[in-house]
Amino acid sequence: MRRRALIFGVAAVPLAAVVGCSPSAPSETGGAGSDTLTIATTTDVVNYNPLVGNSRTDYWVSNLMYPRLLTIDANGAKSPMLAAEYGYADDKTGYYTIRSDMKWSDGQPVTAEDVAYTINAIKQYKPTGNTTYGQLANVESATAASATRVELHLSKPDATVIPEVGYWMNVVPKHVFEKQGDVSKFANNSAWVSAGPYKLVSAVKGQSYTLERVTPYPFAPDNTPTLAKVVFRVYPDVNTEILALKNGDVDAIANALPPAQVKNLKSTSGITVEEVPGLGYAHMTYNMSRKPLENLKVRQALAAAVDYESIRTVVLQGQGVTTGSSPIPPVLKDFVNPSLKEYVFDVDKAKQLLQEAGYKADGSGRFPLNLTMIYSLQDAVTSQWASMVKDSAAKAGITITLQGLDRNTYLAKTAAGEYDIYAGNFAIMDDPATNMALTYLPKGAINYTLVDDPALSALITQAQAETDEAKQKDLVWQAATLVHDNVYDNVMYMQNLYVAHSAKWTGFIVKPSELMSIIDPQSLANVKKTS
Repeated sequence: MRRRALIFGVAAVPLAAVVGCSPSAPSETGGAGSDTLTIATTTDVVNYNPLVGNSRTDYWVSNLMYPRLLTIDANGAKSPMLAAEYGYADDKTGYYTIRSDMKWSDGQPVTAEDVAYTINAIKQYKPTGNTTYGQLANVESATAASATRVELHLSKPDATVIPEVGYWMNVVPKHVFEKQGDVSKFANNSAWVSAGPYKLVSAVKGQSYTLERVTPYPFAPDNTPTLAKVVFRVYPDVNTEILALKNGDVDAIANALPPAQVKNLKSTSGITVEEVPGLGYAHMTYNMSRKPLENLKVRQALAAAVDYESIRTVVLQGQGVTTGSSPIPPVLKDFVNPSLKEYVFDVDKAKQLLQEAGYKADGSGRFPLNLTMIYSLQDAVTSQWASMVKDSAAKAGITITLQGLDRNTYLAKTAAGEYDIYAGNFAIMDDPATNMALTYLPKGAINYTLVDDPALSALITQAQAETDEAKQKDLVWQAATLVHDNVYDNVMYMQNLYVAHSAKWTGFIVKPSELMSIIDPQSLANVKKTS
């Protein structure tokens, strides 16, 4: 298992000579050229500001435009990108030493001032849905000690800040964003300035988003991304994406494939299917700010009314594994408490728990309990298991009303807490202490249960600051046990994913989770058409 050291490694990719060439002239839109890759997605960009937006297409587009300090490999280990070196100078001072060979698309150098500005702007303006904000809880400020060194000044020791902020935060150009004042209100919907490998140049809602390459980009051959253009085309669902790939209308599908389609596409001539390691999980959360979900027995009854094994077998075609109803994915082996077992599907037990909670079933066996569950219609897998949850709950006398929503409405209702049950998935849960802070602390950015448990908060806060691996593991175990026993989060499974692209293209770099998969900056800066 990876262990955070106080001093991290140097850049894995050697510096290359800076090439000051301009972006190539765009080729024809639509994936017809050998230097244009057309990618299918199922949603529009919701927000062009990488400090605010959080939908999948937002992530894919903005991640090609705004650099990150670190990246991640298939086993969840971090490695350098914009930051060549990173670590802690002392227990209350973290630092990044950034590369000196990257430029914004308007010719300005990417400097430590950009990194420090981004961190301080997130701290000051608290952009809605910004994951990094929660990771900066113990950061007082960031300063540029030189053109390439950024220092983070901590209020108390925090071993998670440097690797987590380094991986999750997109760095934005200070000279563009600072002029806007409150970055949480900046739409950033035109005149984009990017540090590559690509820059958005046009956006047609409901149709396509076109990006052109930016140089120099030191993670591509000769500092030049292989693709002159990347085009995202919007399709209504994954099935139409698959048809478009088979017809040659697109070159790749950004979304993970429905499990039932994997075997079929693996045997389809002209299509390559890539396996993507999972680092997240699918889950349901019960909104504890609403009655009767603040009642533990009701949450336990709901957890007992889910046929987990059937969901993994039928919906996931065996591609999902249990986490033991723990929020720690199995891939993070050293942090997994093996004593935690999956909630048992037991209809009679669910009925008993509801009776203990004061509910009485009518003559048909139905309890006066009607709950709404929201999910994204663009998430085909969740849409399928949501129906199975509804059916199994009905056997226990519980009525669940499904609300499948378009992505934007789903995000808006999630942010407003307008649901009884939230169904969805997290793509990357790479650091237990950090992710539990985001998920279960009262002001956590993704605390969809709206839990506020002082005992749980204390354990998570201690785990964040603890640099001793054994002590931190013990704290994480205790916190995961509280989450499990109190049904603060009903984690259904972790899934390895599959994505598809035309066999005419090669050179994709696979990263973990659907968010990166093959739609990662390093990957798209290196792919080539073979025929």
